[in-house]
Amino acid sequence: MKQQSLPSAIHSFFLEYLPRHKGLQSSTIRSYRDSLRLFLIFVADLNRIGVSELTFEHLGYAAVRDFLNDMEVKRGNAISTRNQRLTALHVFYEYLGRTTPEILPASAKVAAIPMKRCPLPEMKFLARDEVEALFACIPTHDRLSQRDRALLLLLYNTGARVSEVAQLKVGQLDLKSPARVRLLGKGSKWRTCPLWSQTAKALQSVLDERSEHLSQDAPVFVGVAQEGLTRFGIYKRIRHYAKLWETSTMASSPIHVTPHVFRHTTAVHLLESGVEINVIRGWLGHVNLETTNRYAEITLRMKAEALKLCEPVAVTGARKSKWRDDSAMMAWLSSL
Repeated sequence: MKQQSLPSAIHSFFLEYLPRHKGLQSSTIRSYRDSLRLFLIFVADLNRIGVSELTFEHLGYAAVRDFLNDMEVKRGNAISTRNQRLTALHVFYEYLGRTTPEILPASAKVAAIPMKRCPLPEMKFLARDEVEALFACIPTHDRLSQRDRALLLLLYNTGARVSEVAQLKVGQLDLKSPARVRLLGKGSKWRTCPLWSQTAKALQSVLDERSEHLSQDAPVFVGVAQEGLTRFGIYKRIRHYAKLWETSTMASSPIHVTPHVFRHTTAVHLLESGVEINVIRGWLGHVNLETTNRYAEITLRMKAEALKLCEPVAVTGARKSKWRDDSAMMAWLSSL
């Protein structure tokens, strides 16, 4: 059996192992690609050779260790970035250990490199009046306003990830009452979210404006060239309206509004409305309930309302005895 080379191993890793065996989505594969690209460039520079000259011998445990140290010490990357790169290398070396026997010892050592603990990022979300103010910044007669209003409504309604909206197809929508949308989330898992009537009407208007007979595989949101909006394209449209809101007199929040802020906002508003935490978990497509539980810690409004329920009665001073207010009793006592 012919032994595979490093280039062929990398080729099979990205084109076969990740999409077919691991079932990862394209966005995750691109993230792994970027991590491995940085790692290979680092190892090549370390050995003063070109990337095309790298072999399995250059990819020992020391190379991974030095790469992670370089990220933190010289490049000043955050711990979360370091952990993200390490996740990609864990998967890559796991694959090499399965397919390339001579790198198995290094693969075992790399697998033993632990993730570093780091504080979770603060979750940002908008209050209800801030959401209304942001929607008010969308022009009513602008060429793209109908599409963008439907886009923001869908994000706020469902709490969908931006990648889920970018890949949304017409066939995933059911706009007849009761309206709903099927979203393809992480791990290729499907979930169904109900839609408000105004969201369904906005989406129907967007689709009707394009054509009465759209293919089921046609993207729901398209750009000027009638091609599907990308994740970055959706981000740009949200930032466009967020900047209008941030520079207006209505803006009172320092939050940097992004598509993921809408996801957090949906979760918090569901929680404030009394929706059970497991329902929110299914709504957002979380695999781990601990991820959903984080939302219960970030809403001061609910904490303040809970505090009011157990607020002690204010004590304004020592209570006067009732008999001290009875002038007749005081007069009698004085006469004794």
